[in-house]
Amino acid sequence: MGLFNRRKPKKQLRSFSEINNESVADDFSVPEKKACTDPYLQHAWVSVCIDILTRNVARAEFEIRKNGKVQKDSALANLFRYPNRQMSRFDLWKQTCAWWSLDGEAFWWFGENYSCGLPTEIYILNPRNMQHVVDNGKVTKWVYTEEGCGRPVVILPDEIIHFKDWNPWNVFRGVSPLVSLGLEVEQDLLAAKQNTGLLKEGGVPKGLLKTDQVLTEAEAEILARTWDKKYGRGMKNRVAVLGKGTEYQPLTFSPDVLKLYDMKKWNLYTLLAKYGIPPRVANIQDSKSSLSGTDTDSQHRAFWNYTLIPLLKNFEEVLEVQFFKRFNLSETGLFNLDSIPELQESEDAQSNRDIAEINAGLKTINDVLKSRGQDTKPWGDIWYRASSLVPEDSGKSRE
Repeated sequence: MGLFNRRKPKKQLRSFSEINNESVADDFSVPEKKACTDPYLQHAWVSVCIDILTRNVARAEFEIRKNGKVQKDSALANLFRYPNRQMSRFDLWKQTCAWWSLDGEAFWWFGENYSCGLPTEIYILNPRNMQHVVDNGKVTKWVYTEEGCGRPVVILPDEIIHFKDWNPWNVFRGVSPLVSLGLEVEQDLLAAKQNTGLLKEGGVPKGLLKTDQVLTEAEAEILARTWDKKYGRGMKNRVAVLGKGTEYQPLTFSPDVLKLYDMKKWNLYTLLAKYGIPPRVANIQDSKSSLSGTDTDSQHRAFWNYTLIPLLKNFEEVLEVQFFKRFNLSETGLFNLDSIPELQESEDAQSNRDIAEINAGLKTINDVLKSRGQDTKPWGDIWYRASSLVPEDSGKSRE
């Protein structure tokens, strides 16, 4: 019965602030600081991959065509050839591809003097300084913060062209291709820092002198200085004479350090696969692959066929919707790949097939020219039979 009569100590009243402060660390914990904040600046292979993409995309000539014919001197053609006073055609596509590859989106702005109609200038904006304003599920305006002065500039949706990759988390913005490689990029950076520290300040000796003699601290210091003087840095290929009971044991990297190299190699191939760059295009020689010209050429062609051409096609479609259709233009814009050497071999093979089909009577010369988008010849509809071909009936009559 004494248990029921025992008095329980009264709990002291506590303030709301005291109770809230107990869990504030859990609710608003400071996230761990990321080791990599700017992959293009801090990660060498991210920079290499983006540079490979940008300089190759800019090699393709962007042409304005009307009714199948290339327009070279029109105002529209000059707009893409000279976007503004400080930018060339090469810069336009290089910067567009760079922002696309880094942040998953790129912005073209028609300039502060634009009011309506066909633009006369094109500027590349930093996507990181763009902020969208949404009303009723649509972007009503963009606010761009100028670099340096920080002045906000209001830009209407009709004044820009927005290239953006599919973003499952934000339908109004693109997403960086590196979003799924955050751990790989950070691992490489941390491994590189650890390797640098090991090389600079690791304090790990290259070898040990072992002796069965009992040495004092002074004797050990003298022995170390003598060995370093005779066989230390800059004293390669010299014969070492060891005293009785003395042994030299070289040291190698620990297994943990070797694992870092394997991890960096794996992350490198993951990064190349994400950007669609074959190893030989990035000047990487795999020990399991050959250095033959055929293998190298095939990887360069694959880089164009499966990475660059789909990317260029994406850019063409964006411009078709947001530029040519918006302004109701009869022209269209296409990338001309005829001057790309990596694709020439496949074109030569196509040319050989065309010649074989012409000789076999399956095609005429004009059929081939029409399929290539070229002007026909007055005599191109006539099939010229090769002299080596003899009709079957004529052969029987001779017998």
